[in-house]
Amino acid sequence: MDAQLPGVKLRELEPEDAEDRYQWCLDQEVTAYLNMPDRYPPFSKKETEEWIRLCITKTNGYDQKAIITVSGKHIGWIDFKHIDALNRHAELGIVIGDKGCWGKGYGLAAMKEMLEYGFYELKLNKVWLRVEADNFRAIKSYKRMGYKEEGRLRQDRLRNGVFIDRLRMSILKEEYPACLNSSM
Repeated sequence: MDAQLPGVKLRELEPEDAEDRYQWCLDQEVTAYLNMPDRYPPFSKKETEEWIRLCITKTNGYDQKAIITVSGKHIGWIDFKHIDALNRHAELGIVIGDKGCWGKGYGLAAMKEMLEYGFYELKLNKVWLRVEADNFRAIKSYKRMGYKEEGRLRQDRLRNGVFIDRLRMSILKEEYPACLNSSM
């Protein structure tokens, strides 16, 4: 798997990351499947800066990381939220904000790094996510990483005035090593 994926590293967020995040969120193609306010822009620059500050101080329930290419370019973010230490699971979220990096394996590479962190450092047993049922590119990527569909959340998100179903998908720690060898 590693030979086929581009190199990425995950790092803690920095205040300067707010500018990239703000610019990415101005692109409606980037935000089409994100759970954001139904307005344009979804967030002001000041709101974006405040969100990054909350992520840095970890006071908003998110363990969010910047996705960085081997050349040092900031291309997106990945996070765990709804971290349940007692039951050892968390929800994953990911965005490749730089559209020039879409379809090149950066999302898979970032998920691999985040799953390593979740399973082996945070001692999670399961990482789950919600994805809109019509987000076929993301679903294909998650399945390629080894996620399995757990069920359909009917009319789970209001997007542009229409209720959209979401799928809940997950990967277990015991499934993770096998998926690295077989699915990539």
